[in-house]
Amino acid sequence: MPQFDLPLDQLVTYLPDREEPADFDDFWRRTLDEQDAEHPLEATFEQVDTGLTEIVTEDVTFIGFGGQPVKAWLHRPARATGPLPTVVTYIGYGGGRGLRHEHVLHAAAGRAHLVMDNRGQGSGHQIGDTGDSGQTGAHAAGFLTSGIDSPETYFYRRIFTDAERAVRVARGHDAVDTSAVMVSGGSQGGALCLAAAALTELRDGLGEPALRAAIVDVPFLAHVRRASVVTGARPYGELVEYLHTHRDRVEQAFRTLSYVDGVNLAARITVPGLFSVGLMDEVCPPSTVYATYNHYAGPKEMVVYPYNGHENGGPFQEAEHLRFAREHVG
Repeated sequence: MPQFDLPLDQLVTYLPDREEPADFDDFWRRTLDEQDAEHPLEATFEQVDTGLTEIVTEDVTFIGFGGQPVKAWLHRPARATGPLPTVVTYIGYGGGRGLRHEHVLHAAAGRAHLVMDNRGQGSGHQIGDTGDSGQTGAHAAGFLTSGIDSPETYFYRRIFTDAERAVRVARGHDAVDTSAVMVSGGSQGGALCLAAAALTELRDGLGEPALRAAIVDVPFLAHVRRASVVTGARPYGELVEYLHTHRDRVEQAFRTLSYVDGVNLAARITVPGLFSVGLMDEVCPPSTVYATYNHYAGPKEMVVYPYNGHENGGPFQEAEHLRFAREHVG
């Protein structure tokens, strides 16, 4: 697989204009406020047996968008005492929270780790347990165009709200140090990570952000209009397929997408961020990753993998996660 996007010397300075609706902040504040008023956040934690003697795992259920139950796992070291630094992680496209013994790396490093399930997904690379009862309408197979006729009905409005709530769920657990919480995710999980960080800061207004840092690997839903014309790989291929048929809905689709585009979210995040990019990534093209990175408002660093695609750095990037988490939450 060759490098197909802009050369690296152009990527590092690539700062496209943002297509941002005038009511972006109002839309998300209204969404969060309405959900809080109609569906107060509640969560339950039930300890489960994983067969791991040094990790305690709890099965989490919390109230997400529309009052729908959303699942998660909360892992933490069995022998730790006192409130713990915590990572909230979001999963990639089509995947779910996985089995109860997965995603224990941060717990093994001494942190609490909440892993949120993806509503309506969980039948791809990892299993999940959360449905989605939201509106859909005509759409291509998959999730990217589900409800895309309006930002009000769009699938990602629902799951972005879940992501912000997951941060508050983690901060409400007795084992969590509320002053040392960070978010992480790759691909769709990177999009959810950006959403959680931006919406958390939006909720907190001008006060101290409730998060300490963010890890954003090869983010999906970023600089989407460019992605739609430089790659045909799915999931962006779903958007191409939809617009190929619905020729009259192009601008309406991109208007809806502007409310969830990572470049607009990144411009609102002030906490330190760790990004990564694969220069052979056809799923989330490098220029879309750099567009998000270069608009990111907080202190930031990028890890580049010149000969990798969407698999990115794999275990090498996991080592970067451990380093970055140790530096920013302990």
